[in-house]
Amino acid sequence: MSETPEVTTPAPKRRVEWNAVAAVIAALIGLLALVVSSYTALLQREQVRAEVWPYLQTVVTIDQGVLAVGVENKGAGPALVRGLRVYVDEQPQRTWADVFDALGLSDLRDTRASTLNGVVIARGESLQQVTLDNPADFPRLLGQYSRVRMAICYCSTLGDCWLMEPGRRTGQPHTEVDACPAPGPDEFLDNVLMRPETSVNQ
Repeated sequence: MSETPEVTTPAPKRRVEWNAVAAVIAALIGLLALVVSSYTALLQREQVRAEVWPYLQTVVTIDQGVLAVGVENKGAGPALVRGLRVYVDEQPQRTWADVFDALGLSDLRDTRASTLNGVVIARGESLQQVTLDNPADFPRLLGQYSRVRMAICYCSTLGDCWLMEPGRRTGQPHTEVDACPAPGPDEFLDNVLMRPETSVNQ
């Protein structure tokens, strides 16, 4: 009796779920587009930041016998000054009159002064804080000026802020900060030359 050959049934072919494959590909493309879009937005923001980046520097100028101490914006965009503090021998001062008194230069209390705190300094613009008209007063002030330290907080139009402390020996006069501090009791009132009446009567 002859044996019946065993018939092998072939395994069913695996069906390719093209809909699932298409969904995965679409998801990957969407993720890639999101990454590219985010990176492009980051590059655009950095470019805008560079275009409006301010950079303040302290300057001392002598022009036609007039000496002025001030700041200049060497950056690419306007600087919004949001805070100012001035120290003499690391002691906070409130007005320029207090500064001159602390330096032993009380006779210079009537020196012309301009407002820096709260102003906007355009690109390439300089602002003279203190102006001396008498050349004889130049060496007197410059001889004591190393005792003076300013802390100026300023921001760009995008809200990026920096603290400039040119008198502090840190090697880095500009420090990026999250925001300028709120005005406090040590805030410098540079639009006031003479002491307020309340200070005189105390």
